[in-house]
Amino acid sequence: MKSLSLSTPMQDLFMVGKTYAQRLKKLDIKTVEDLLCHYPFRYDDFRRISPISQLQPGEKTTIQGEILACQNLYTLHGKKIQKAIIQDESGRIEAIWFNQSFIPKTLKPGLKVSLSGKVDVYNYKPTFVSPEYEIITSQPTTIHTGRLVPIYPETYGVSSKWLRSRILPLIKKILPQLKDWLPQNIKTQEKLVSLPQALQEIHFPQNETETNQARERLKFDELFLIQLKTTLRRRKWQKNKISHALSVNQEKILDFISSLPFELTLCQKKAIKEILGNLTKKRPMNRLLEGDVGSGKTVVATCAMYATFLNAFQSSLMAPTEILAYQHFQTVKALLEPFGAKISLLTASKKLTTESLPLEDHDIFIGTHALIYNKVRLSNLGLVVIDEQHRFGVEQRAKLIKKGKAPHILTMTATPIPRTIALTLYGDLDLSCLDEMPKGRKQIKTWVVPWHKRNAAYEWIKKQIKKEKSQAFIVCPLIEQSEKESMKNIKAATVEFEHLSQQVFPQLKLDLLHGRIKSSKKDNILADFKNKKIDVLVSTPVVEVGLDIPSATIMMIEGADRFGLAQLHQLRGRVGRSAQQSYCLLFTSQKDKENLKRLKAMEQNYSGFKLAEIDLKLRGPGEIYGTQQHGFSQLKIASYTDIKLIEKTRLWANKIVTKFNQFPLLKQRLKKYTIKDIEAN
Repeated sequence: MKSLSLSTPMQDLFMVGKTYAQRLKKLDIKTVEDLLCHYPFRYDDFRRISPISQLQPGEKTTIQGEILACQNLYTLHGKKIQKAIIQDESGRIEAIWFNQSFIPKTLKPGLKVSLSGKVDVYNYKPTFVSPEYEIITSQPTTIHTGRLVPIYPETYGVSSKWLRSRILPLIKKILPQLKDWLPQNIKTQEKLVSLPQALQEIHFPQNETETNQARERLKFDELFLIQLKTTLRRRKWQKNKISHALSVNQEKILDFISSLPFELTLCQKKAIKEILGNLTKKRPMNRLLEGDVGSGKTVVATCAMYATFLNAFQSSLMAPTEILAYQHFQTVKALLEPFGAKISLLTASKKLTTESLPLEDHDIFIGTHALIYNKVRLSNLGLVVIDEQHRFGVEQRAKLIKKGKAPHILTMTATPIPRTIALTLYGDLDLSCLDEMPKGRKQIKTWVVPWHKRNAAYEWIKKQIKKEKSQAFIVCPLIEQSEKESMKNIKAATVEFEHLSQQVFPQLKLDLLHGRIKSSKKDNILADFKNKKIDVLVSTPVVEVGLDIPSATIMMIEGADRFGLAQLHQLRGRVGRSAQQSYCLLFTSQKDKENLKRLKAMEQNYSGFKLAEIDLKLRGPGEIYGTQQHGFSQLKIASYTDIKLIEKTRLWANKIVTKFNQFPLLKQRLKKYTIKDIEAN
């Protein structure tokens, strides 16, 4: 075998192989380092070793003694059990297991064993039921019993016992050669233990003090690396020079704002002031405009594009899909064409809206990310607006820079990100928040609907569509019915579409939308829905953020318990786009009180930011947003709710960044971390 290192693939480890390596991938464990960084989420306290004679039913404890007998038996009902008799100096007790016929081959008479678990009553006498066990060898240290026993996140075929057995030899071989990358002055001032000590104590602690100090060190590491990365990114961006210097014509900007058919909210006015302030500086803007569903981000961005137009420079607005690009095109065209701006739409199906004009004579280009980014090279580009931050990564933004010069960049997101997350993950961006709704916008009435009112809800939807000439979304968590027993009650869009079309809404026009449908067909379906050719759209959560269909007033969400509150709020935001009253109906098959309480928060809270904060405390960012979909770095041990530690690590990142090159180990670690965890953001 090759020499063991942190980068050694799991399949190369002794007693792992290809089968287990494939299983471990589901836990995101691919290398030795990944395994060492797969931390326990709790510990079973089996430190107390009790004499057998003193055991009481209900007690969780450890016994150590000799195996007198161990055999496979059958119960009166034909079930196979394994029974062992264990003896110590004080007495005897039986231990039983179910359907583990290999145990008698392991626990042979005469062996000394350690058993940890709960004492129960079986056949009218105290018995250990399904305890953890291990044979005591010449080395008295145990890892599965008789201590604080680590319990890990598991997957099919990979138990905590298996993980402990593989992690222990790695701890012994890797930690002595592991170099600590965190600068010594930080460890000293923050009273943090070394990295080898932290890893030893997180996996196999002797007491709670060791687990606590290990967690403090590893939490610091996670947040510090993110903070350092974003701080370095900010400094790198600030070294760029602006492609074109801009000035702000206050009088004309005020004329534009006065021409709007609605009054701007206070937070919109504040965001515009912050953005226009950036446009006049010598460094290019790199700002995130974070706005709740329907809060008016496009108007704020349009104001920035108008300011750029007044300076005789071009702007581009990139949207994630063609239908959203067309929606932005219609909005911007209506607002800015009266002021003389020439706006063009670039999509795969339509290259330019005004074919007679040469490229350089257009002022604003609106299209999809890929098309503008790949096809248009503008020498006169002063501002780039990027819709949906998480779909346009750091690498793509970097390619907008030419020879150290960059246009101003404004990125927008409708995903409600709690401020602690935004300041951590997007620390390289300035932040503007739109947390007010425009005047006149009605709140979407939201109800958690009990299962017995389902048919009544269907009848109500029929009446609303016929009487109010409205439309409805019905969103299901899955595309197709799952074969898994635990998910058989979860509604699937394809099955539900057939059921609703044939049995519930046979008189209405329905269509189906999900992620496996080709992009061009998906756009056609959404266009038909917008043009009122469809009454009810049955969909997975693929329904686009930002989609504006004023006549859609009903959002019905199946399996609502499977979504985070932030996701539910985004889906709810697909309706309520007009002065007409809109509704959101949440269905769940779950009867868990905590889960229902979480969903009930949707009935009282209409702020995406507030709901995201609630869900962050209850579920964590990975559960709320989905790390793959939104690029949120999955913290293994730290928390985005730990504001004090976030602030502390940001301060250290700002201190260390000026002398970053003095710490080669830190530089090496950050490079590794960057590739693996950060670039997706």
